[in-house]
This record gives sequence, C-alpha cells and structure tokens, in this order.
Amino acid sequence: MKKVLLIVFGVILLAAIIGGTIYHSRSGVTAVTTAKITRQDLASVVTGTGQIKPKNYVNIGATAFGRITRLYVQEGDHIKKGQTLATIESVQPAATVAAQEANIASMKTDVNSYVAAEKTAEANLVQAQADLVQKKFDMERAQQLYDAKLIAKQDYDAKKAAYDVSAATVQQRQASLAQSKAQTTSAVSHVSQQVASQRVNYDQLDRTISRAPFDGLVTNVPVREGETMVTGIQNALGSTLMTVADMSVVTAEVKVDETDVVFVKNGQPVDVTVDALPGKVFKGHVTEVGDQALLRTTGIATSQSTTGTEEAKDFKIVVTLDNIDGQNNEELRPGLSATAKITTATVAQAVVLPLQALVSRDTAAEAALAKNHGKPVENSGDAVQAGSSKSATKVQGVYVLRNQDGKLRAYFTPIKTGITALTDIEVLSGLKPGDEVVTGRYKVLRELTSGTAIKRDNSSGDSKNS
Repeated sequence: MKKVLLIVFGVILLAAIIGGTIYHSRSGVTAVTTAKITRQDLASVVTGTGQIKPKNYVNIGATAFGRITRLYVQEGDHIKKGQTLATIESVQPAATVAAQEANIASMKTDVNSYVAAEKTAEANLVQAQADLVQKKFDMERAQQLYDAKLIAKQDYDAKKAAYDVSAATVQQRQASLAQSKAQTTSAVSHVSQQVASQRVNYDQLDRTISRAPFDGLVTNVPVREGETMVTGIQNALGSTLMTVADMSVVTAEVKVDETDVVFVKNGQPVDVTVDALPGKVFKGHVTEVGDQALLRTTGIATSQSTTGTEEAKDFKIVVTLDNIDGQNNEELRPGLSATAKITTATVAQAVVLPLQALVSRDTAAEAALAKNHGKPVENSGDAVQAGSSKSATKVQGVYVLRNQDGKLRAYFTPIKTGITALTDIEVLSGLKPGDEVVTGRYKVLRELTSGTAIKRDNSSGDSKNS
C-alpha cells in the first residue's frame, strides 16, 4: 500500500515539475493574432452619398395669364414630347383669332373684286386697242381719198379726229388697268399683313396650352385646376405649372470627402445603390468631378462663405448611370437617397495585407530592441532605444513572425504600400505571399517591439476583442 502511495506521489510531483517548467517557459510570452500574406484581386473604392437627379429638367412656367381650366397630368406620370399637359382659359385669345379670321376673309373678298376689276380693265384695253386699229385704217383710206380730191377736207378731218380720240381712249384704258393692278397689289399686301398679325394671335392662343418639351417624368405639380396663373414673375406663386425631368439620362449627385476626391477621375466605374430599392445595384461612371469645395454643414461653396470657420469639406461628384440591359433606370425617382462606390484603382493578384497590421516605428530603435529580445538596454551605446527620441523619423511597416533561438518572435519590417481597399492594402515591397504578420490585438500591437517572444492566439473570442 505504501508503495502505491509513493508511486502516486511521484507522478503528481513529476506533473507539477513539468507544469511549472511550461509555465515558466511561457511567462513573458505575448499572445497575438496573426494572418498570412496572400495574393488576391484588390480594388480601391471611394464612397460618397447624395441623391438621384435627372441630367436635364425644366420648370414649365406660365406663358399666359388666366385661370387653369384643365390639368391633364399629375406627379409621377410619364409623358411624351408634345403631349398636352394643361390648358388655361382662352376666351379672349380665341375671340381675337376669330375676329382676325373674319377680317382676313373680308380682305380676301376685296382682293377678288380688285382682280375682277383688273380683268375688266384688261378687256376694255383690248377693245380700245382694236377700235384704234380700225380708226387707223379709216384715217389712212380717208387720207388717200383726200389726196385724190375724192372727198372733202371736212370728211378727212372727221376720220383723223376719230383716230385721235381712239388713241386717247387706249391710253386711258392702259392707265385704268395699271390702277387696277396697283389696287390688287395693295389689297394682297394688306391681306399678308393681316395674316402675319394672325400668327401673333395664334401664338397668344397657343400659349394657353402647355405641352411637354421632351419625353420625361412629371416630378412636381404645385398648382390645381381653377388657380390663376401669373406670367413674368419668376419663383412666384402661380408662375410655375409643373417640373418635368428628362429621365433618359439619370445621374447620382454625391459628395466625396476632400481626402478622397484626389483619387476620383472621369470615366471611373461606379456602383450606385438606392435606399428605396434594396438589393439592386445600378452601374454607372463618373462624368463630373467638382472643383469647388463645399462646407459639409451647409453645403455652401467655400468661395461664397463669409465665415472663416475651419470644418470638414466635401466635393461634388456626378455619376451618370449606364443604360444597359437588365438595369431598369425607370424605377428611379429624382431625390432618392443614393450611395455611390467609385472604383478608383484595381490591381489583379496583388500582395495583400490587412490594414490593422500596419504600424509606424523608428527602424533604428527597433533594430536595437531586436538584439535584446524586445527589451530596452540601459546605458547601451547601441542605436536609440524605443521612445527615446520623439523626433526620430518613423516608417510604416509590420511585425513579421520568425523562429529565433527556439522561440517564435516578432520583428519589425518596413514595407511600401500601394492602393487601399476597405480592410486591406496592397504591398509593393517588403513582404511576400506566405509571410505571417501580427494583426492584433490593438493594445498589444500598439506596444509590441521587435524581438518580443510571442504565441499565436487566433481563437474567435480573441478576434472579436481585437
């Protein structure tokens, strides 16, 4: 029995010795979360928020004074170019047109009478000319008979006088014909003048009818039937019938932070999501990058602000949505809240590092710490120790895991980076796929130094706390 107890006691003592050895070996070892460097496609994205806006829209104003007699559309209606939108009372313009029509008809009747008189004058002239020919023949025969002493001079003079009278009649008929033609021309000119005046009357009458200037969507109708429209006063009540938006080209006007706008260029692809249409993504591209900074609190351009308050600024970016198959832009409405994700750069199969692994350190101090396993050496003539020089130049890098002296240790490695994604960043130099780096926890990473002994602790609980 004593032998058994001695064996049990020996086993317990051995276990205690082994446990103590393990505990002692692990004391001073820092638990960290790690990640391995991989290759993957990386995209840099700039996000902006704003609203949907049509590329072109017009406020259809009142073109005639009067009461609205009929509204043919309402907000949300799709309309076609030339479609009648509303009518305004047109009694007076219509009466003016009717009176002018009667006046023109009367003048045309006068023209017809002048034309008839002109034809009569032409016939009278032809008759007078024929009579003149006859009188000329009679005078010539009388001249021959008179020369042969066969008729008296009295008879000859009578024939000559008749000829002279006929010649004068021809001249009179010619003058009468010219007068008739002048009267006809004058009457025709008066008719043309009245027709021109009638076009003005027709225009006044047409202004009582509002028509769609293009295919689009009615976005606002601030008036109702029976209200009186007022012309010539902008932005006054009763001066705007409705607003029509051309939705054939739809844009998203968003604001981007001043720190991101430098990466945005025309033509870059954009994914637009709309709060009112969850689950749908609208493809587009950047078509305008604003040059004027806007105050974030007021939206006023900095050049127009009278205060000198320093605050965050945004820049306006206009995204034009593409017209592609399967993308129904007609579902969109002006004013809907939108979020634009602008892809500013892409790299295929880039060496990718988690952003949380990046730290800034003094390389000289880290080199000194690495020689002493992460602990500062007092009175050392080595390089400047960590934190001993606030003015030391710091560079960005990561802590890479390496086996040294039989232990896993972290060593600071400077790197050069490229484009930045939401949670990752491209590594241009300093790391290669397969390298393992420290990613957290944040409190540990903030105080970590080169040469420190570490152990991996990538459990889900720790990851959440990191």
